[in-house]
Amino acid sequence: MVPVPLHRWRLWKRGFNQSALLARTIAATPGRTLAVDALFRTRATPSLGGLGRNERAKALRGTISVNPVWQPRLRGASVLLVDDVMTSGATSDACVRELLRAGAAKVRIACFARVLDEAIPHA
Repeated sequence: MVPVPLHRWRLWKRGFNQSALLARTIAATPGRTLAVDALFRTRATPSLGGLGRNERAKALRGTISVNPVWQPRLRGASVLLVDDVMTSGATSDACVRELLRAGAAKVRIACFARVLDEAIPHA
């Protein structure tokens, strides 16, 4: 179980990572491993609200990395990426790309809310 990471400033401001809280609940199932710090944001991104798909992807480019401590355990692993809300999929795409680059065998996504495509600007 790997939650979508928040940048440390956003985490300190908010006081919690809602994706991590969801992942912790799912990981309570026997045989699951919670890797709350497997991914991290290398820099803060602006709020993505109101941005179109392309703008979101551009804002996230190069902002998600794998924690080197977790890299050996990710190699060959089946990972469940946990996200609270998926809008355009840009954040999930960035996370999946890095997990696969780290050697994960497969990555599935569990999101608990999905914004309808009709609600996303297509700029």
